[in-house]
Amino acid sequence: MSSVPHEFFISGIYMPPLLVAGILGLTASSVTTQLLNRYRLSRFFANPPLASLALTIIYTILIGTFIIKV
Repeated sequence: MSSVPHEFFISGIYMPPLLVAGILGLTASSVTTQLLNRYRLSRFFANPPLASLALTIIYTILIGTFIIKV
């Protein structure tokens, strides 16, 4: 058997693994963005919303590759 999940079953709803990775990536990105704002490190970015979007994409790819194995 392969260890690659085909879908996640969460309370009666089937979810694709990329959706779960995207939700986890968005959550990790929002936590990182809040920490950057709290310590005033987001002022070093020219466009903070674009940096937040980039963090979301990076976290989604990393979670999908190494944790969920999409």
